Amino acid sequence: MIALLIGAGVALLVALVGTPLFIRFLVTKGYGQFIRDDGPTSHHTKRGTPTMGGTVVVAAVLISYGLTHLIMWMMNPRSPGPSASGLLLLFLMVGMGFVGFLDDFIKISKQRSLGLNAKAKLILQAFVGIVFAVLVLNFPDAQGITPASTHISLVRDIPWLNLAFGGTVLGAILFVIWSNLIVTAATNGVNLTDGLDGLAAGASIMVFGAYTLMGIWQNNQACGSPREAGSGCYSVRDPLDLALLAAICSAALVGFLWWNTSPAKIFMGDTGSLAIGGAVAGFAILSRTELLLGIIGGLFVLITLSVIIQVGYFKVTKGKRVFKMAPLQHHFELKGWAEITVVVRFWILCGLFVAAGLGIFYAEWVVLL
Repeated sequence: MIALLIGAGVALLVALVGTPLFIRFLVTKGYGQFIRDDGPTSHHTKRGTPTMGGTVVVAAVLISYGLTHLIMWMMNPRSPGPSASGLLLLFLMVGMGFVGFLDDFIKISKQRSLGLNAKAKLILQAFVGIVFAVLVLNFPDAQGITPASTHISLVRDIPWLNLAFGGTVLGAILFVIWSNLIVTAATNGVNLTDGLDGLAAGASIMVFGAYTLMGIWQNNQACGSPREAGSGCYSVRDPLDLALLAAICSAALVGFLWWNTSPAKIFMGDTGSLAIGGAVAGFAILSRTELLLGIIGGLFVLITLSVIIQVGYFKVTKGKRVFKMAPLQHHFELKGWAEITVVVRFWILCGLFVAAGLGIFYAEWVVLL
């Protein structure tokens, strides 16, 4: 618990202090956000606002994670260092963030709404996702538990949903596909949610907060630990280190939100949304809560579905629309809701989804007692 407090405190401080310094740097370089003409007209006043703020969030996470483990080692040389699960999650987060950084940099340097073309972006994201999926099936601990498994999970691995039913190789291939579906869904969900000041950052704080609590609980009830509750124990590799990273991610976003809330002094850009989406997907896979992510990240699901429905209905009806504009948050803007009203109400929705996910997580454990 001391590590969690140190990590969260350092992340909050780095993001809170580092963000205005990064804003000054971006302003000096003239790196501002390009606003699409087909978006809400009220957003045109945001043109030129510094973007790529996700760089600060990623940096805060990396600095805090490394510094926390260094401090814990100095306090106790026998304390465990960075775990395989933690390093792999950071790889996914940084990898996706780098793809977003390239996209953002092209946009601001060329002063256009299009960054990387769709094909290049897809290839880069697929590369990071595939490498992650292959690596997480390796690195077993002393108990033989790897960071991820070929089982599909809800709040733990589901025994009868094993992707390796046809053999180890087939299972690995199917897992790579399944893992990339989760990563793609999470990154797109967060990216689509990042349309209003503070919306994606505030929602992600709650999601990472949920994974902090679940990681602590999984560590306390780990199979083989003195406090395990029989069949309710969890076979998760490095749950406490995952809890540390989740707390760090949440705190880093709190520090960033101070400057990102309306009226935003900086946007997170694709650098932030893709990095956050990658981290969310990583937590779901590594904590063995893949299907539960659909509930905990319910706001991201809802916003993504609004885009799918809008595009699908537009094509089928040859021009008709369900919403005034997609993603969903812009529909309510065009209905006359103030931006801050949309953001706070969507935060409330996110909180309800997170609460429901945590309730299911705990209820399952109670049932197995």
